Amino acid sequence: MFPKILLAFIPIFVAVDAIGVLPIFISLTRDLDKISKKRILTQSFFTAILVAFVFILIGKGLFALLGITVGDFMVAGGIVLFCIAILDLLFPGKRRRMPIEELGVVPLGMPLIVGPAVLTTCLIIVDQYGIIPTIISVIVNIFFAIVLFYCSDRVTRVLGKSGAMALSKIMALLLAAIAVMMIRKGLTVLMSL
Repeated sequence: MFPKILLAFIPIFVAVDAIGVLPIFISLTRDLDKISKKRILTQSFFTAILVAFVFILIGKGLFALLGITVGDFMVAGGIVLFCIAILDLLFPGKRRRMPIEELGVVPLGMPLIVGPAVLTTCLIIVDQYGIIPTIISVIVNIFFAIVLFYCSDRVTRVLGKSGAMALSKIMALLLAAIAVMMIRKGLTVLMSL
């Protein structure tokens, strides 16, 4: 069973991309206190786990029932991320783009931690390695992401306030590029149907 868990872990690790999402987390939570960040991290963890579990169990059936393709899913996720990035780039003076109460659910829990890439990867891995190795791999990867985000204050201290602001703007631009890539890949999938 351990080799299957390891084989399932690696593609999910790449799909979650906790290291790539870390600067986005820093950008979204830079003005929040420690208690708010912990609440958001807890909310993100449970949202990501719940979405992943539900999708692993009923994803294929739900897509078939609703007539949704993976391409549709990628385009929708890309549009959400693009809107978040544009708001951050165009309105840097705004203290908060969205209510803090929802930040852990959208965009952190879904689609940043568990987004179309993770969900699609889970569907493929369940068929290859089984449901138990896939679930274990998802839990470990999401937990790793949350621990990394929890340590984000140390990263901010190393960068300083100006460095963190510059990094947040670069990450907003990268987030917009990732969103465009997701939309492009989704459209490619849709055109090949």
